[in-house]
Amino acid sequence: MSSRIVVKIGSSSLTSVEGGLNRDAISFFANEISNLKRDGYEVLLVTSGAVAAGFRAIGYSFRPKLLHEKQAAAAVGQALLMQAYQEAFAGHGIINAQILLTRTDFISRQRMNNAVMTIEELLNQGAVPIFNENDTVSVDELKFGDNDTLSAMVANMVKAEHLLILTDMDGLYSGDPRKHPNAVRFDHIEHITEEIYSIAGGAGSSLGTGGMRSKVDAAKIATRGGVPVFVGKVSEPGDLSHAVNGQGRGTYFDTHLNSLPVKKQWLGFMSTPLGTLQVDDGAEKAMVHNGHSLLPVGVKNVAGHFHAGDVVEVVNARGVILGRGIVNYDVEQIQQILGKSSTEVFQILSSVHRLEVIHRDEWITLL
Repeated sequence: MSSRIVVKIGSSSLTSVEGGLNRDAISFFANEISNLKRDGYEVLLVTSGAVAAGFRAIGYSFRPKLLHEKQAAAAVGQALLMQAYQEAFAGHGIINAQILLTRTDFISRQRMNNAVMTIEELLNQGAVPIFNENDTVSVDELKFGDNDTLSAMVANMVKAEHLLILTDMDGLYSGDPRKHPNAVRFDHIEHITEEIYSIAGGAGSSLGTGGMRSKVDAAKIATRGGVPVFVGKVSEPGDLSHAVNGQGRGTYFDTHLNSLPVKKQWLGFMSTPLGTLQVDDGAEKAMVHNGHSLLPVGVKNVAGHFHAGDVVEVVNARGVILGRGIVNYDVEQIQQILGKSSTEVFQILSSVHRLEVIHRDEWITLL
């Protein structure tokens, strides 16, 4: 199989300052991606820009803020966006395919599997699949962060070798270089810490919804799934190839982890936790560092309303999220057995299907 690359392009890179599509920019990126394909790569494109492309065409003077106005602008802009990509790639003899997704598509494993089969066939036929969130029918998706999270989910789903998140900044700096000229760029980041998050800050330009913070979030999702990430600038011919080859103008988020099975991807990044379990230091060490299951004796507190088979979050004694897992008990049962030994659990509950509160095979660490 050819090396598989996911490229994400944000609104600020595709639109003019006033709004509307920048056709020259789209032609430039089409050329860069076509060069990667000629070099033997399979390329999948995650694009933003539907709202930015459509709001002036539909008659708004400024980018709309109300949800139904954004959705109307996206409905117009998505057609304009795909038309522009089709025309740009046609000059290179490359066909595009539109794939619109929402979070619910990732929550359903059947939908994910169907999407993967379609994507594989498109790549086999030499097409460039172009992904965007289906803003017209979505609510939460407009808050996803300019498709940064979507790009990470797609990269994990297709087991990409690289995720390239392109932006108008050449990487993550120790401070905002526009305000602090002495700020230093991070060339490589091996661990995404709270310090990195604090440096990443808030939102970016007015045309997009994602700042550097959302890109760090995406990098965390992708690297946890075994996909290394580049966040940086591609504005000159050859820049995209340089980014793939490790010589890009930006920040590389490295990973030594292997790709996650589909079930673990769903559990870690697409499921909705319905409760929280707080565990003691011994359980934290057992689950996070030793790969063991969570037993009732290690559970100190429980919150939420859930049943056996639901997803819960697990936090340590200090409230730090350790990961997610599929719980084997109803919340009322856990309230009866938290902190109890295995012998006591069998005495308290008349029927115990599995002793573990969360089995290690149904757990993912998110530190």
